[in-house]
Amino acid sequence: MASFTLDSSLGGAIGGKTAAALERAFGMTTVGDLLVHYPRRYARRGELTPISTLPLGEPVTIVAEVRRVSERRMKNRNGSLLEVVISDGNGEMSLTFFNQSWRVRDLQPGRQGIFAGKVGIYKGVQQLAHPDYELFEDADTARLKVQADAKLPIPIYPATSTVASWQLQKTVELVLDGLGEVPDPLTEELRARHGLVDARTAIEHIHRPTDFDQIEPARATLRMQEAFVLQVALLQQRQFVRALSATKRPPGSLLERFDASLPFPRTPDQVAVGDDVARDLEGDWPMNRLVQGEVGSGKTLVALRAMLQVAQSGGQSALIAPTEVLAAQHVRSIARMLGPQLAPELMPTLLTGQLPAAERRKAALRAASGQALIVVGTHALLSESTTFADLGLVVVDEQHRFGVEQRESLRAKGSSPHALVLTATPIPRTVAMTVFGDLDVSTIRTMPAGRAGIETYVAPLAERSSWFGRVWERIAEEVAQGRQAFVVCAAIDAEKLTKDDTADEPAGDTGGEASRTRWGVVQVADLLSRHPSFSDIRVEILHGKMPSEEKDAVMQAFARGDVDVLVATTVVEVGVDVPNASTMAILEADRFGVSQLHQLRGRVGRGGIPGLCLLVTGAPLGTPARDRVDAVASTLDGFALAEIDLELRGEGDVLGDAQSGARSSLRLLRVVKDADIISEARVAAEQVLAEDPALLRHPGLAAALERNVGMAERAALAKN
Repeated sequence: MASFTLDSSLGGAIGGKTAAALERAFGMTTVGDLLVHYPRRYARRGELTPISTLPLGEPVTIVAEVRRVSERRMKNRNGSLLEVVISDGNGEMSLTFFNQSWRVRDLQPGRQGIFAGKVGIYKGVQQLAHPDYELFEDADTARLKVQADAKLPIPIYPATSTVASWQLQKTVELVLDGLGEVPDPLTEELRARHGLVDARTAIEHIHRPTDFDQIEPARATLRMQEAFVLQVALLQQRQFVRALSATKRPPGSLLERFDASLPFPRTPDQVAVGDDVARDLEGDWPMNRLVQGEVGSGKTLVALRAMLQVAQSGGQSALIAPTEVLAAQHVRSIARMLGPQLAPELMPTLLTGQLPAAERRKAALRAASGQALIVVGTHALLSESTTFADLGLVVVDEQHRFGVEQRESLRAKGSSPHALVLTATPIPRTVAMTVFGDLDVSTIRTMPAGRAGIETYVAPLAERSSWFGRVWERIAEEVAQGRQAFVVCAAIDAEKLTKDDTADEPAGDTGGEASRTRWGVVQVADLLSRHPSFSDIRVEILHGKMPSEEKDAVMQAFARGDVDVLVATTVVEVGVDVPNASTMAILEADRFGVSQLHQLRGRVGRGGIPGLCLLVTGAPLGTPARDRVDAVASTLDGFALAEIDLELRGEGDVLGDAQSGARSSLRLLRVVKDADIISEARVAAEQVLAEDPALLRHPGLAAALERNVGMAERAALAKN
């Protein structure tokens, strides 16, 4: 008789000790948590795992056969060593057990089973030390069951060093035996149209299929369930946002005067996206729009026109940028674009943490009084002491550098202000949210005329170390033609790497390779000071630890052409505009993420001079880090790179705050691969919510939402 549901506590279903182990290992607390921990693959009895393919140092679960067993006394310590040799029919590996001679009774030659442990190597032979194992039935029993078991898939679960795959399998079987009816989140019409099974059958067949043919229909059903439940959650959130009232901001004379003063016509995409934004600002609910466009496509122009529309009714706009260099450049650029007629009216004001105290107080007073209609800043805009008279628009530049919490804390300084997010490379989470349809998205694909473009090459030191010297010669050649160059490093000082020193290091992973940063700004500047080709070349450094005035002075000198080569950290990642800069070398490019490499590369080729980007890497071919670098070199299309990044790094938690990676709330669904499923689920979700907004006639869906979209997830969605 059924004794529990998906919401039952795990301790009550399987006992406190096992439940505690699963909570420690996987964070599971309910029966439902356990049952969404799906097998990652399935093995067959008699189908042995190729030993030669096992990765060294990784935990593995394999099916193999015992070949030989031997026991001997240890020479230098008390006790005995039991060595068991297992085989896949071709290769062999050993299992070692200390003082466990009783295992000889089980581990007889000819017995097959599942073995789990971390792959090591001893005297040139692969081994598992003290592995967990579960043997299949003894030979006599196995012969009787061979026909029945031949088709029986063995689920192999993602496991840890404390919880083995077959322990999970046994626990899941125990839970399935006591599980009652599972309410179905999918509508009957959706199931019938896609040939899907019911929810209880899907769970049963993914965890203990009696045939390999049962697995894919179960997966397809559970994928659609994920897509459908998430779409309903996102649509409910959209309904909630649209129930908020926003101050309408119609356009007027400010925008007309600005457009008339522009020295160039807007591109068709700039016009179309500008129209999207203008309509949103006059709407009944707050705008929540993402504007995607390649570096230099005119996103800042779109944002400035939105600020003018808000300023028409006395509303203020806050633009938050990731670095002081970029914030200062934005203020100068906005003032230049507004011109002497409009700039005094809007009073664009810079507010950053490193301003002198008197200047910062003056800037904060302008924001609080409403005198400054455009306020540009860094994280200083988020501080409690920064207030606004009437914050009508929040513009987030390069949203991959800001967390959800930071964006929300700025929006909280106004009464349901409009939000505009600008990005040149959508991060995985944004692509995920885009596919899931939670953001209004506008895209600027056409570039203004006169851009010469960028060529990107990988300089692979693992294959040819002489590339390193050639990089410096190439930069010197460009400078000799009157051009300028960037050299980007992953750290300030590679010799003194501390947490503080790497403040402007990339946050992206390095693909799992254990490596040490070798080239910081300090080391490169020293190298170039002694390099014969650079004796007449003017080199300066730039990094986040320099005083604000010094950073600004270096950047302005570079922009004027008084500096030939700028050696910098990622402070130059966004917004730095020097049309004469033709070349960028990114050292240890494998230490950066895809979006960062694309952003950095966008600093060159901004004028009529062709751009050259050299991605210098020591990462070997075939590693995740090298894959990232090769991907960036393969295309200039930021949208294609976003999809590559999504495949390489994961979707990010669609319902939470994680920007990307392992915390994904998606179990089987893959955003890029399953875009069609997501799209169909959205149509079905819209239909259900239109007919039954409170989900009174869809109790299974309501229960699934409650289970998967708790208070924390709803709060995170509200911030998006």
